[in-house]
Amino acid sequence: MTDQDSERLHLAPVRFRQAAEFVRLWHRHHKPPPGQVFAVGAADERGTLRAVAIVGRPVSRHLDNGTTLEVTRTASDGARNANSMLYAAAWRAAQALGYSRLITYTQSGESGASLRGAGWRVLAQRPARPGWNCPSRPRAPATTERIERTLWQAPTP
Repeated sequence: MTDQDSERLHLAPVRFRQAAEFVRLWHRHHKPPPGQVFAVGAADERGTLRAVAIVGRPVSRHLDNGTTLEVTRTASDGARNANSMLYAAAWRAAQALGYSRLITYTQSGESGASLRGAGWRVLAQRPARPGWNCPSRPRAPATTERIERTLWQAPTP
């Protein structure tokens, strides 16, 4: 794919099942989230879906205040600048729906270039979690435990 091709990407509506399947096929380390508030896609001039962003309620109950959403997944087939396009579009859509804050996380080792390209800023560095398993709610280990994360926020108006 050339730089010229990346300029021909456009936003495309995408339903949850299609977005979840795209994440299943293309995401490096996560499976699709269990739900969403909305999803948005990026398609090429032929209408082929090249990337998706899924936006939902914040995973952290402490951030789930009714006015905050979280980009819970993005996935791309490698289309240049597609994720930056989707992060920016997700923020515009969230604002249009009345939300005042949009956040997301990256894992240690991920550059955040797409987020910086969309004007997002780092809010905090989060330490690695030991896991979600506890006696009152046993859970199997996940592949993303014990990895430091960075919390990002969309640009404020």
